[in-house]
Amino acid sequence: MTAGTASEPTLAELGDEERYERFDRLQERMRGVWEIMRHNEEDESVVVIPSVSVDRVSERSGSLQQAYEERLLVLLLLLRQPRLRMIYVTSMPIAPKIVEYYLALLTGVIPGHARARLSLISVGDASPRPLSEKLLERPRLLSLIRSLVPNPQRSHLVPYNTTALERDLAVALGIPMFAADPRCFVLGTKSGCRKLFADLGVSHPLGFENLHSIGDVTGALIRLRAVRPDVTEAMVKLNEGVSGEGNALVDLRDLGVAGPGERAEIASRVREMAFELPGTAFSSYAAKLAERGGIVEERIAGAELRSPSVQLQVTPFADVEVLSTHDQVLAGPSGQSYVGCSFPADSGYAKMISADAQQIGEHLAREGVLGRFAIDFVVVRSDDGSWTPYAIELNLRKGGTTHPFLTLQFLTDGRYDPATALFLTPSSREKHLVATDHLESPTLRGLITDDLFDIVARHGLHFDPARQQGVVFHMISCLTEFGRIGLTAVGDTPTSAKAMYHKAERILLEEARESLAGRPLPV
Repeated sequence: MTAGTASEPTLAELGDEERYERFDRLQERMRGVWEIMRHNEEDESVVVIPSVSVDRVSERSGSLQQAYEERLLVLLLLLRQPRLRMIYVTSMPIAPKIVEYYLALLTGVIPGHARARLSLISVGDASPRPLSEKLLERPRLLSLIRSLVPNPQRSHLVPYNTTALERDLAVALGIPMFAADPRCFVLGTKSGCRKLFADLGVSHPLGFENLHSIGDVTGALIRLRAVRPDVTEAMVKLNEGVSGEGNALVDLRDLGVAGPGERAEIASRVREMAFELPGTAFSSYAAKLAERGGIVEERIAGAELRSPSVQLQVTPFADVEVLSTHDQVLAGPSGQSYVGCSFPADSGYAKMISADAQQIGEHLAREGVLGRFAIDFVVVRSDDGSWTPYAIELNLRKGGTTHPFLTLQFLTDGRYDPATALFLTPSSREKHLVATDHLESPTLRGLITDDLFDIVARHGLHFDPARQQGVVFHMISCLTEFGRIGLTAVGDTPTSAKAMYHKAERILLEEARESLAGRPLPV
């Protein structure tokens, strides 16, 4: 039957409600797909479309966008399942040697056999727009992807995050999506998760949500000071900011007691707030606030603070699984920008935040949320050594801790136990990791991909499957242009993982400096 007829409409001919009706019917198949995934059935496939379809304060370049799309190449390790087929889609072609690098990490699998079951599709569009948007503009390319799915009844879509764009991709491809329903989007906004934490009685910073103007922000800060007069700093956060980019710090020190001039003084402080993303213009930030909304909340203070997170998963059977806990490494002007993590999180608070996360996860499961998500916390150490947790954010998507954990999980077949806060392999070996998306230096621009793999081989940095330790690199495609690369270092102890991380960092920077040294001119 020809597409576009009355009985088989095109995506463009469907309204929003009709698209959701089709999406809901597709999602009903996820339980069957989930069961099949555990039995290595014929005709099983997965379509990976790592589109970063999130609202950003700043636009990434096309090259950096491509590097983020390649972070999920760790999913190629799923090809150890001998019957699985994978379709992995990116904006631009992935360098063949990068693909070979990941396939070489497979154990017990012939790399050529795995490669034959992998279809790499690229749009040929290097613009910084979301990959999902680029695909939906090209129905013929979507038809090609669909033709590569051997059996739609045994396939599913894996996105990075979910919006109406990813819903439309699922509908266009005719396969369900293992990710949160876009209609749950509001739960993952800064305003939405603050309300959720309050409804569940989960401790979180004092603050106010659903703000849509600079005047709203000023009023919220006045109310914040009325409740907590000794507050010295407050955070303003855009509802949809990611990696701290939508955050700004307001200095409330030395304001004195509330009085007639308080509003004017606070309004002045708001105009001078320090943006976490350097170069952010006040006018553009105010416009984003008006468009998307935001929150104001106290900045948690203490002699010792840490920023852990909990990664969870809701299965198609509504089972909630705590997958991991991480200690996040934050940087930036006010320490709000994610740059890396260590795993597992400190046992002094890992169980505590896991319990809060489990409660939140069970509520989300009742709301119909599906797939992976993460909850960020701030923990403060008291004088007696105990920790007090505060829930900060709910991210209904994959994030910076997703690919390091998947790397460890796929390479070791281990599992995290929330009761002990330990990750153990099947042979009961403890494993730890240190990871970053931000090993960066101008000197690294002197290296190309071939140089990286040569360095890995010469210095023994490659992951060793026998010892189950070593380094796995990601975001390789932005090495030369941006002088930036990501890596995950795996060890048997926190100390060994950290030592391996610093060894890789030191060697890469030394080799990069050497690559920039002048060479004798030809005779």
